[in-house]
Amino acid sequence: MSRWLTEAVPRGRVAAFRTLIYLFVAADLVIFTPWVRTRVSVPGDLYQPLLIGRLLPLPTPTSALVAVLFWSLLVLALLAATGRAPRLLGWTVCALYLEWMIIAMSYGKVDHDRFGLLVALAVLPTAGRARHGDTTRTEAGGWALRVTQIAVVCTYFLAAWAKLRFGGLDWLTGSVLARAIIRRGTDLADVIAHVPYLLIVAQFGIVAFELLSPVVFLLPARWRLAMVGFFYSFHAITIATITISFAPHLAAMTSFLPLERVRPLVWARRLVGRRAPDASDSTIQDPPDAGAAEPVRAGAAAEPLGDQAPALGRPAGP
Repeated sequence: MSRWLTEAVPRGRVAAFRTLIYLFVAADLVIFTPWVRTRVSVPGDLYQPLLIGRLLPLPTPTSALVAVLFWSLLVLALLAATGRAPRLLGWTVCALYLEWMIIAMSYGKVDHDRFGLLVALAVLPTAGRARHGDTTRTEAGGWALRVTQIAVVCTYFLAAWAKLRFGGLDWLTGSVLARAIIRRGTDLADVIAHVPYLLIVAQFGIVAFELLSPVVFLLPARWRLAMVGFFYSFHAITIATITISFAPHLAAMTSFLPLERVRPLVWARRLVGRRAPDASDSTIQDPPDAGAAEPVRAGAAAEPLGDQAPALGRPAGP
C-alpha cells in the first residue's frame, strides 16, 4: 500500500501540476469566485462560518480583510506558479485560499467541487522542488499527486453516497435533472428532456458512474487515462446541458495526466525557431534561374548593356 501511495513520478509532472494549480487559483479569484468580494456588503449576522471557521476562530469578513486577502492571494499564487520557494509560498497560498473558501461557503451554500483543489494545495508544498522537463523521479511528488487523485475520486463516490443517503431511491427515479434543466438548462438540455425516460436513465447512470469511480485505480495506465477522459467528457456534457462547470475539480483531476509531456513554452520556441530561418532564407536566396547566362548564338549581335558595366571591366560602348 505504501509503495502505491508513494509511486515515483517525474519531477517535470509535479512542476507542471504545480504551475497549473496555482494559475487556476489566480484565475479562480477573478473569473469563478469574484463574487466573494461582495460578501462584505451582506450583514454580518448572516455570516455563519463552517466548523473550521468556528474552531480557529476566524473573524467576520470586512471590506479591508477581503481586499487584503484577494490581492495577497492573487500575487502569491502567481509567484508560486513559477515554482520558487515551493514550501513557503505553497503553505501561504494554501492558508489564504482556505480562508477565501471559508468566506465563500459560510453563507448557506457549500460547493463540493473544491475538495480536490484544496487537498492539492495542502499537499503540493510537501513535494519539494521540481523543474519543468525534469525526468528524474520523486516519491514525494508521487505521494502528492496520489493523494490528490484520491480526493478527486472521493468527490465522486461521496457525492453518490450523499444522493442515496439524503434522497434515497427517489433521487434515481425522481425529477432531479428535470428541475435542473428548468432552472439553468440550455437548448441542448431542452432537446434531451423531450426524450421519454432519458433523464431517469441518466440519473441511474450518474449514480452508477460515481459509485464505480474508484475502479480507475485498478486499471492499467492506458485504460486509466481512458477512464479519466470519460470523467472529463461527463463534465463537458454537464456544462453543455445544465451549465455546471466543476472547474476546480477538473483542475485537480489533471493529477492523473502525464503533464510532463505538455511543454507549451518549448513548443513555442521550436515553432518560432523553425519559422525564423524560413523567413530569412526567403529574403536572401536568389531566384532559381538568377545568374544563369543564356547561351549566345553564333553571329548574334551583342545587346546593349545600358548602365551595366561589361563582364571584363572594359568601358561600355564602342
